[in-house]
Amino acid sequence: MAEIASLFVTRLYRAKLNGLARKKVDYEDLRASCEMIAEEDEAGQAWCEEHGYPGYTSYSSLADLTWRSPVFADLEKAIDKHVATFCEELAFDLQGRKLKCNALWINILPEGGTHSSHIHPHSVISGTTYVAMPEGTSALKLEDPRHAMMMHAPLRRKDAPQELRPFVYVTPEVGEVLLWESWLRHEVPMNMAEEDRISVSFNYGWA
Repeated sequence: MAEIASLFVTRLYRAKLNGLARKKVDYEDLRASCEMIAEEDEAGQAWCEEHGYPGYTSYSSLADLTWRSPVFADLEKAIDKHVATFCEELAFDLQGRKLKCNALWINILPEGGTHSSHIHPHSVISGTTYVAMPEGTSALKLEDPRHAMMMHAPLRRKDAPQELRPFVYVTPEVGEVLLWESWLRHEVPMNMAEEDRISVSFNYGWA
């Protein structure tokens, strides 16, 4: 009888952020802080306009969110615990060290906004926690990392199991955190909801 094994598995971590948080994150407070910072961050607004980024991101303008608002400091501490748990699942040999957050930024996508396919270089773990996910907003789209090497492979059937699909769509809920290895290509398709889709993303590196 044939034996078929699954090799080189790509892991996606999904959990309620406050499930491991010592100090619970108030997501209403987090949303208000995201919106206030977005309104006041003229450098970030200018960067988005210059680069044709729909909506707002603080990625290229602010590197001190944990100092600007206590809720971001609480958020980072909670994320630290999830990243440590994920590292155990991935069987990383960190040689007595820990992964540390090297970037934390706000994303606000209005109706019609998208974030094209990308990876996160110079990091080990990346992820997002979700602050506002209005009904009908876009899921997170994840791409099979082998996709470019499939050459003449036939398309998968529509009923193919998730682990065999070339793309997987994940629809998170407010208060959830998703983690993946930073080389995993992903994108946010167009926000079809009338309200803003708000999230906070982050990268962790091996210090």
